[in-house]
Amino acid sequence: MELALYEPGLGYYRRARSGPGAAGADFLTAPETHPIFGRAVARQVHEVWERLGRPAELVVREHGAGTGALAVGILDGLAAERSPLIDAVVIEPVEIEAARLAAFDERLRRAGHARRHRPASREPITGVVLANEVLDALPVHRVEWRDGRLREGLVDWLDGRFIEVLAPPTTPALEERLRIEGIELREGQRAEICLALDGWMAAASAGLGRGLLLLIDYGHPASQLYGPRRAAGTLAAYVNHRVHADPFVNVGRQDVTAHVDVTAVERAGSAAGLAPVGITSQAEFLAGLGIEALLREAQSDPRTTMEAYLALRSGLMRLLDPAATGGFQVMGFARDFRVEPPLRGFAYRLARTPPHGR
Repeated sequence: MELALYEPGLGYYRRARSGPGAAGADFLTAPETHPIFGRAVARQVHEVWERLGRPAELVVREHGAGTGALAVGILDGLAAERSPLIDAVVIEPVEIEAARLAAFDERLRRAGHARRHRPASREPITGVVLANEVLDALPVHRVEWRDGRLREGLVDWLDGRFIEVLAPPTTPALEERLRIEGIELREGQRAEICLALDGWMAAASAGLGRGLLLLIDYGHPASQLYGPRRAAGTLAAYVNHRVHADPFVNVGRQDVTAHVDVTAVERAGSAAGLAPVGITSQAEFLAGLGIEALLREAQSDPRTTMEAYLALRSGLMRLLDPAATGGFQVMGFARDFRVEPPLRGFAYRLARTPPHGR
């Protein structure tokens, strides 16, 4: 999976015309669904700035920044609401492909925000570390409980095609992860385990000096992720806006993902010394930030055309729909930052509900 997604020159995310925001993209993320998503996130960024004491510079370090849809949405939102943060905010895009960074630069330039971003540094920031649909694309180990023991699916080549072969686990960390989470797989049950998550969380957290780590993705607590409803696992491939279950076709030309283990994310955040802010659904996160009021504002604005209003309403419905991206999990963690009273986006703090994937 790591090779198929990230191998230089060959992997899906190493190709200029792949990934969110690219021409002919295979899927849409929330920021591309409608710019109102970024405007709502801007409100959360503004609140963080206020709680930090309005520092002279607030950095938004966006992992998986793509071609800049979310960054532009945030900056446009701050400008539209006349937030003084617009003069203090700096976006730092984190991307692995130079062509995508160039597209990011161009998009912000065309949107009039050329001075509001800079290359990401290794220094801890004061602000928000943000990752929207990044964790689901980390490489996973595919496992199966067979004949009373854990087996791992390895990749082989036979008769001109890739095949999966069950073998003993390549690392004891796989069984250890299940043990820590209290998971007992059933006979024949398949699952994915993302060991790369711990390293990613440690690195992202190290980049946060003061402020908020904000993660948005499709996932579930371990008890649900490894429960009977998902006995076949969650590994999926996306190509041309279609989803299928075969990771061995279109290698390097399709996205391959697995749902996020939210329990593992919580544990990794704690290990990195972060304080939990909350976990809620994307729908409740956006509702807490007043996204529906933005629709009413557009409706009453005489400059809003019927076409623009209908596009906004359609985008809003998808962003809030539990069967679409509205069911995604929004996970917040803080460092040296006051988390009470709850941030607006986490004010609901609903009991977790099983979200859907892309």
